[in-house]
Amino acid sequence: MNIMQIMKQAQNVQAKLKATQEELAKMEITGVAGGGAVTVTLDGQGKFKSIKLTEDATSGDIEMLEDLITAAMNQASEKASKEMEAQMKKATGGLNIPGLF
Repeated sequence: MNIMQIMKQAQNVQAKLKATQEELAKMEITGVAGGGAVTVTLDGQGKFKSIKLTEDATSGDIEMLEDLITAAMNQASEKASKEMEAQMKKATGGLNIPGLF
């Protein structure tokens, strides 16, 4: 394989990564806790988008609400990380690029 082919492949991977990052930014990933009392939405890059609380969630114990929000955030964050990793593996053709994800 010559240097031009390697550079072309690198450019293709870079273009796929950029497209994947744009796609991830458009995704919505939710985490739910308390049987739906708290719903947190992140994008596919793990950036916070919104939180929804039911009336039941807000009428109770503040510490419990904090725990539910934390649980929903953690669930959404874990889902976002897994989705990001899967999408990046797809974009790189399974290559393990250190520091990418």
